[in-house]
Amino acid sequence: MAEPRKLFFKHILRKVFLEDWALKLVALAITFGLWFIVTGLSTPTTRRITVPLNLNVSSAAMITNTPLTEVDIEITGDKRKVEQLNRAELGASIDLTDIQPGDRVIPLTPDTVYVPLPQGIKLTEVQPSRIAVKLELVQEKDVEVRADISGAPAAGFEVYQTNIIPMKIRVRGPASIVSTLSYVQTESIDLAGRRDDLAAKQVAVVSPDPKAAVLNTFVDVNLRIGEKRVAKTFSIPVAGIAESIATFTLYGPKSVIAAAKKDSFYVQMEGDQPRVVLPTEWLDTVEVRDLTIKSH
Repeated sequence: MAEPRKLFFKHILRKVFLEDWALKLVALAITFGLWFIVTGLSTPTTRRITVPLNLNVSSAAMITNTPLTEVDIEITGDKRKVEQLNRAELGASIDLTDIQPGDRVIPLTPDTVYVPLPQGIKLTEVQPSRIAVKLELVQEKDVEVRADISGAPAAGFEVYQTNIIPMKIRVRGPASIVSTLSYVQTESIDLAGRRDDLAAKQVAVVSPDPKAAVLNTFVDVNLRIGEKRVAKTFSIPVAGIAESIATFTLYGPKSVIAAAKKDSFYVQMEGDQPRVVLPTEWLDTVEVRDLTIKSH
């Protein structure tokens, strides 16, 4: 019984160690090759990359200087993971929400800068190692809106009135800028050759300083356009008051004023105040100026 068992083990040992040497050597070579590849990819490696820098500040503050927008970072980790990183998806950010307003020098280190890296890769260095930042408190206020008019109406015509809705809008920005800002302006409105009124809807509003943001970015602008106006002075008796002469100037469209006659209007007293009574059709276009009363 012992002899067959002994022969069996000899057969097995011969199969394992003495037969099919070529196949065994090939398998061994493949095994060693795979081992070298895997261990090589797992070897730590270092890489330098330039990435965008994002500065996070509180809603009550703004950065008013022009700090760096990119930094160089050094990362270390598994070679395979490092080589698979997509640079376009990387960015560095630093939290400044607790920094007080003023001129500050901010350190850039692996402890203060956050870069979203996969497990197995770590941030080891940031260059430059510091940046200068100027933080200012944010201020809001309402300012006047002015219409930016370009071009001239047709010959013999002019703008009578400009009505902007709303007349004021809110701006927001660094206190040093907003505190001195007195107005914002619409985008250019072209009146070249116009003879009639213009109603411009949803006209964009632009701040004179880009750091002061306009919170309501559109307004409506209504422009009254008519015949050029001229002035003419009249003197007529005051109704119901003997020997009293009213002297005043009418300012309105040239054709209307040129055709005006003294019997087209009259002057009456309302309490102790004189008033020039004009034709109804003149009320929107003709103004009375410099009214005085003299008694003979």
